[in-house]
Amino acid sequence: MKVAQPVALITGGASGIGLAFARHWMESGGNVVLADLGEDALARTTQDLGPGSRAVICDVTCRPAVDATVASVEQIEGRLDAVFNSAGIARPQPSAEITDDMFSLMLDIHVTGSMRVCRAAYPLLCRSGGSIVNVASVAASAGMPHRASYTAAKAAIGGLTRTLAVEWGASGVRVNAIAPGYVRTALTDALIAEGKLADDKIRARTSLGRFADPAEIASAAYFLATSASSFVNGQVLAVDGGLGIDGNWY
Repeated sequence: MKVAQPVALITGGASGIGLAFARHWMESGGNVVLADLGEDALARTTQDLGPGSRAVICDVTCRPAVDATVASVEQIEGRLDAVFNSAGIARPQPSAEITDDMFSLMLDIHVTGSMRVCRAAYPLLCRSGGSIVNVASVAASAGMPHRASYTAAKAAIGGLTRTLAVEWGASGVRVNAIAPGYVRTALTDALIAEGKLADDKIRARTSLGRFADPAEIASAAYFLATSASSFVNGQVLAVDGGLGIDGNWY
């Protein structure tokens, strides 16, 4: 049987912001399809979320895997109302040392991966008048040392979002993005533990004085994904606690 509830496809859905978005979507009465690489993490997550959630092992750098994931949504759920592209990694390293392969991998996951999912989902979203929310970052508009590949990828997400919004708006498909600041996730905790992030400096630079909870980012993404933002298209919404506008250094 096809489902009657609105369905969201979430890449990187087994943890962090993706998982928080899944919780928000389900609490609002929807079903979720979580696409991620971690089989064990996906199993734990869907068991925790319960009925209305489904897991698909998917590598966003592989077009056949992405296409098969979206095809499974059409076959099993029978509809698609929103896509949340939150799959991503962070690998800080000096720009003079980064290899071509690592730089290309970052772009492939964040930018081309998002494009693969958007392209595959477009026909289903046209039927539902659905929407896409991509994940950019405050890093897209700042020169952050040791993050050349990440900042380049996140800046490209903004351009991709605007272009798709212009092309697909007439089909009833809205495309927006969020630009989170620093969020307290397992990935962030690992970078702090490795000495690659200074949490005290980040908190000092953020006017709210803290990291975001994943649920706070998910709430903003949910707004863009639903009819609450029905006349918002092609925008990148900063959800950064005021980090991006802080002129206190002056």
